[in-house]
Amino acid sequence: MKWFKYILSLWAALLLLACQSTPAPEEQVAEISDGLPALKVSENHRFLVQENGDPFFWLGDTGWLLFSTLDREEADRYLSHRAEHGFNVIQVMVLHELDLANAYGDSALVRQDVSQPLLTPGNEPTDSIAYDFWDHVDYIIDLAAEKGLYMALVPVWGSNVKSGGVNRSQADVYSKWLAERYKDRSNIIWLNGGDIKGTDSTAVWQVMGENLDRYDPNHLITFHPFGRSKSSTWFHDATWLDFNMVQTGHRRYDQDDSELAYGQDNWKYIRDDYQLTPVKPTVDAEPSYENIPQGLHDFSQPRWLAPDIRRYAYWAVFAGGFGFTYGHNAVMQMHHPGAKAPNFGVEMNWWDALDAPAALQMKYLKELILSRSYLDRVPDQSIIAGEAGEKYDYVIATRGDHYALAYTYNGRTFEVDLAKLGRGEIKASWFNPRDGQAEVIDSYPGEGIVAFDPPGGVADGNDWVLVLDAQATGD
Repeated sequence: MKWFKYILSLWAALLLLACQSTPAPEEQVAEISDGLPALKVSENHRFLVQENGDPFFWLGDTGWLLFSTLDREEADRYLSHRAEHGFNVIQVMVLHELDLANAYGDSALVRQDVSQPLLTPGNEPTDSIAYDFWDHVDYIIDLAAEKGLYMALVPVWGSNVKSGGVNRSQADVYSKWLAERYKDRSNIIWLNGGDIKGTDSTAVWQVMGENLDRYDPNHLITFHPFGRSKSSTWFHDATWLDFNMVQTGHRRYDQDDSELAYGQDNWKYIRDDYQLTPVKPTVDAEPSYENIPQGLHDFSQPRWLAPDIRRYAYWAVFAGGFGFTYGHNAVMQMHHPGAKAPNFGVEMNWWDALDAPAALQMKYLKELILSRSYLDRVPDQSIIAGEAGEKYDYVIATRGDHYALAYTYNGRTFEVDLAKLGRGEIKASWFNPRDGQAEVIDSYPGEGIVAFDPPGGVADGNDWVLVLDAQATGD
């Protein structure tokens, strides 16, 4: 009997070892990609660049509930679409809620404790699910890397911390574990915080930022702030904060009750960050989403539409931002039939919203910016002669070596001081943000003030970019 028990236990041990070494089905495993170069801050501290120094224009999309809502086939569909349309960063929550489970029913945590990720050792063939929540996250991150996408990860959404669900000790353990788990992935960016003010649970955000920086020093870190606020307000001097992030929010001019009260003028947040020392890059990572109610919570209000999103994008980048993050009401929450808790009056499913007008138009901004010299680009309102205007009349300008760009949201006539570009001949063109096409206007000597009248009448959403290419620069 003893020999029988010994043989039986030995057989069981060998079977367990075999099961633990059995890989998941081939179609469920994404090869870890090291093809994406690491990102870093440029030498002038205004932009992000790849490790070889090539410019990196951040064109982000908010896929906040990607990990928790989509299965692997759906994730492939979403990531493929965004990569095909020029996006290169996906902003996503790792933990939206503490009782989170993914599309396969895998829970993320033990007893809703972030310091206890629920991990499944090995892949048991008798299990209906051959991987756990974190294996699913790994899979999607690696799949994104194959498609040339960086994943900007929020470790835990701020509301969970503010409500007392995550204390400093738990955050300490969790952030160390996250950093160790993902430090060797090439396509990670860390978004500390998550729609929260830095004054809420400051100790938690500090320990998480410090741990991510200490245990994963090769990836960039920022802080995703509350609506109508900036990371720089609380953490600009933090050694772990590599670049600033603003959430300019979803409210109209008349709805903004914040201290700054910038309303829809998202360029003002970028302007403020641009003037700070030490110099750090900045980006608007959450302006109004396409097809979301103005003000968010009253679903009878008008929806933000493609022209509004284009205005936010060009204003933010021309003001000095190193990129822009787009969002759509349905896509950000991956809405689908039977969704547990649809939000913000969502009207369509995520896959139908992928081709929303502004989502397809964002790549034109990226292409325009990358078509000229990049690392020398600066905001420069001195190019605009006279008054730049207010609110929807505002004309914003940026310039680099031998070129300048000026954006008007409503197609009004405005004047430009051509002497700011140099003394040689200047070729002027109109660039259409709706289709990415450019039309030459004429050539001018690099002197004097010239009025430019965009095509079409004056109307909100008749937006144009005046492109000025100079042959020589002045002294």
